Order: sequence, then structure tokens, then C-alpha cells
Amino acid sequence: METNMPRGVMPLTALVLGLVVAAMPTTNTAEAAIACRGGFQRVQGNDISTPYCQDEYLAQVAQQYGVRTSGSRIRGNPNHKREVCRLVGRDIRVQQTCVDELPTGRGGRF
Repeated sequence: METNMPRGVMPLTALVLGLVVAAMPTTNTAEAAIACRGGFQRVQGNDISTPYCQDEYLAQVAQQYGVRTSGSRIRGNPNHKREVCRLVGRDIRVQQTCVDELPTGRGGRF
């Protein structure tokens, strides 16, 4: 393919384009992750309760009791969440998270 550009301009153009793309800001994975604090997610300066953060907090509280679990395991397995709630669901920090999982909770399924 023939171009009317002087010799050496094409590689220079490719180099400049490569530098521009490399200089573009990228999203850091740590910044893109959901930041939870005590069962609440920070969204535009406000703390809101989200199921994701509540499950993360339930896992943290359960780990303090010696239960081997994680937020992803609690989210991925409803039966595991029930088991964890039966063990630690009376703790005031996670009562609201476990209200539907406990037999005596409001709206329980048992």
C-alpha cells in the first residue's frame, strides 16, 4: 500500500498514538472495588445499606466467633448463610442481616 507521507512519519505517528494511549488514566482495581464499612457501602458521600456489604460484615462478625467463612461464600450459598446466621445471628451487629434467616425472626421461612 502506498501513502503520500514522507518516510518515517508512519512509525512516528504510531509511536505518538501509543504514548497517548499509555498516558490515559486507568481504573485501579482497588479503587473499583466496593468499599464496605460495617455493613454499609459509601456512595457519593453517603453510607447506604447494601446486601453485598451486609454479607461481608456478617462474614467478618462470624470470623470473630471462629467461623471459617467469607462474604462471597455467604452470597453464593443461601444454606451457608442460614448456618452462619444460626450461629451468630443474635449478635446485635448482624441481627438485621439475619432477620429472614432465623427461625424466630420476623418473616422467617421456617
